[in-house]
Amino acid sequence: MALKMAPKVTTELLRQLRQTMRSPRSLSEPIQAYIVPSGDAHQSEYIAPCDCRRAFISGFDGSAGTAIITEQNAALWTDGRYFLQAAQQIDSNWTLMKMGLKDTPTQEDWLVNVLPEGSRVGVDPFIIQTDQWKSMFLALKTAGHSMVPVEENLIDAIWADRPPRPCQPLITLGLKYTGILWKEKIETLRTRMAERKASWIVLTALDEVAWLFNLRGSDVEYNPVFFAYAIIGTNTIRLFINGDRLADPVVREHLLLDSSHPDAFRVQLEPYESVLPALQSICAGLGPKEKVWISDKASYALTEAIPKNHRYLSQCMPVCLAKAVKNASEIEGMRRAHIKDAVALCELFNWLEHEIPKGSVTEILASDKAEEFRSQQKDFVELSFATISSTGPNGAIIHYKPVPETNRTLSLNEIFLLDSGAQYKDGTTDVTRTVHFGSPTDYEKECFTYVLKGHIAVSSAVFPNGTKGHLLDSFARSALWEVGLDYLHGTGHGVGSFLNVHEGPCGISYKTFADEPLEAGMILSDEPGYYEDGSFGVRIENLVLVISAKTKYDFKNRGSLTFEPITLVPIQTKMINIELLTDKEVEWVNTYHKKCRDVIGAELEKQGRLDALRWLISETQPISKVH
Repeated sequence: MALKMAPKVTTELLRQLRQTMRSPRSLSEPIQAYIVPSGDAHQSEYIAPCDCRRAFISGFDGSAGTAIITEQNAALWTDGRYFLQAAQQIDSNWTLMKMGLKDTPTQEDWLVNVLPEGSRVGVDPFIIQTDQWKSMFLALKTAGHSMVPVEENLIDAIWADRPPRPCQPLITLGLKYTGILWKEKIETLRTRMAERKASWIVLTALDEVAWLFNLRGSDVEYNPVFFAYAIIGTNTIRLFINGDRLADPVVREHLLLDSSHPDAFRVQLEPYESVLPALQSICAGLGPKEKVWISDKASYALTEAIPKNHRYLSQCMPVCLAKAVKNASEIEGMRRAHIKDAVALCELFNWLEHEIPKGSVTEILASDKAEEFRSQQKDFVELSFATISSTGPNGAIIHYKPVPETNRTLSLNEIFLLDSGAQYKDGTTDVTRTVHFGSPTDYEKECFTYVLKGHIAVSSAVFPNGTKGHLLDSFARSALWEVGLDYLHGTGHGVGSFLNVHEGPCGISYKTFADEPLEAGMILSDEPGYYEDGSFGVRIENLVLVISAKTKYDFKNRGSLTFEPITLVPIQTKMINIELLTDKEVEWVNTYHKKCRDVIGAELEKQGRLDALRWLISETQPISKVH
């Protein structure tokens, strides 16, 4: 059985929060419900400890979810990746709302159902996204309730030992890594602004600000970003950022702070907290036809500061799209990072194979060892997310992270699933391998093979230019669906270049979201899976680069695209039921393994890691069907 964590006891915290709801300092009247989203003021997925408000009040610390507290009830919404984890982490004060299941009410429906007539629902306007505010506001208004911005965050009001906001030193990235100077990125951005007749653009996403200025930071664990906003005008650049980190001469020179550059490229530094008054004063001076461009994912507080007739809202910001389409230097860097990463993982799996029979390797030790091998590689910075090192039933918890209470020992009779990645100065990695160190059962091999078939179907897909990623999602599920299996997470996400491991605007998912069409140069994950609760989990994940495809015909001169795997780590052939594969799929596995052997083998040899090289050679032997 999977070991369980004790949930956080939230009775006293909920009592204090409800008391604050009855007399909030920034409001003249009480509120009957309070919404606690999971993001920060930049709508980030991964957040700093000071922003983990939903985890503080509920005990659930997954990356996605919303808590809503009323006078009588407390409910937590999360998606399929976190059902098992959330059920373990919340206490009896809470009701778990499993998003995506047909009996689960939406947040709006639930509120309308439990609230007394004419209730006021509060939320921090800096934390809620504009598009979420809009849909919620309308649904509540229709039912006779009102939505209220609560300037003072009510969780902060009861969080006695809330950590301070991080303010770590900045890293400047040269052309070798970025391929383009930040001044050129600003010029391109201003061209996009002119096309949309926008005099100003407000950037709130941390990875967009970092990418635009060719800077990185470490304010948020696993994400090389820093707390900042940017407002770019046709002739001005305003960067809202705190700390003495800007006193560093290298950073000052990088941002042209001390030189006599034209105003158009002179960065004005302003305090991080002053972004709202600065935006209000810009809006006060706008001409009748001037527009301010902002994302519909930006906070309601900032969007609301822009008068409606001057507001240009968009789902996909130009920086977001430019960042997603990697240039030649970024692609080259990502390839280098994946070679180093594969070297580390070959070392790890070779080590595991020798150590597991001794019975001393736990999930935590395997996770630590993976980090140790990665840290020996050039330009390693940190991990790109918390390592998912899971064996047996823990593998069925999709975003499992081993802690002492749940830490199982790896053995010869359970499947081991390792989903891990790193930040190197030249790129970000994210790879999942599922292995068995003994003899897998026929059923485990069967499930693994259906997942592999889905992985290959996506990886080798050929599709016309202009195709959106969600159309490829069923390619990954088809083999599983055929036998009545499935998985409750998306198939792929965009990945940053030494940036966030999850980035928009592209993805491969069954969830209908506003994904942008796939373009050559984008990098995504390809990660179908299957999870048997209480028993095991299987996931196979590579990062793939979108490239042009040569096809026999070219309908309407549209051109075609396909994927090239840039992750080069062997897929365990022992886990495959070869008879379930087509000849074409067998050929894919053998071609992929030959590339792993050629590229990674050469690097292992160069680094003198000969034990891992022997492991790689044995793991990449060609497979064939019995005819």
